[in-house]
Amino acid sequence: MPSPIHPGRVDWTGENPGIYLKERQDGPWTGLATFFRVVYSPYGMGSGVVVLDQPGTARGLPEVHNFCISDNEALARFLVDRFFSRFASFRVSPGIGAISYLAATEVQRAGDTRSRYQEIVKSDGFEVVMTWGGLGQPYAVDMPAEKGPTQEHQMYSLFLDAAEAEVTINGKPLKGRIAIRDFADTKKSTAFLAFSESWMQVAPAGTPA
Repeated sequence: MPSPIHPGRVDWTGENPGIYLKERQDGPWTGLATFFRVVYSPYGMGSGVVVLDQPGTARGLPEVHNFCISDNEALARFLVDRFFSRFASFRVSPGIGAISYLAATEVQRAGDTRSRYQEIVKSDGFEVVMTWGGLGQPYAVDMPAEKGPTQEHQMYSLFLDAAEAEVTINGKPLKGRIAIRDFADTKKSTAFLAFSESWMQVAPAGTPA
């Protein structure tokens, strides 16, 4: 019987909810945001948000609000370089390569995961508020590496999809609305909560056990 303990190295574990917006289902991304609250990683603990108000623009501050606010910049850069930039929505968005890194002054949550939930991240000059509403029933995901974005990690997580969502920067909402995404051979909302999320390294195919 195989061991119940995963043999791979745990690269990080925590929370990683997202809101991805389009003006039409077959159109480009018009607003992207992913929040993280990490309880273990090689770079320690930390929280923050990556937000692109112009995902298709390879520019950052001050002209374009493509940025990351976090309380652990080394962790934030690790997550962007190794994980977020490989997620399907960010991978096709030049803005992820031009983000500015800002220090967080406050990170807090509000609401209830059974109905309406918020993550609020502040820095000097910016307040980002992510809001998820109409939350559905939770479902658990065990994503094998070959179906995941990095092709190097098995991912376990608990998801709740949202029927409505909004991201604001200093009170101004990002353009677009929720769309439908392909996820784990199903169709899911592009606004979701992701809790108890862990990413474990797996051996490349053909590597001796």
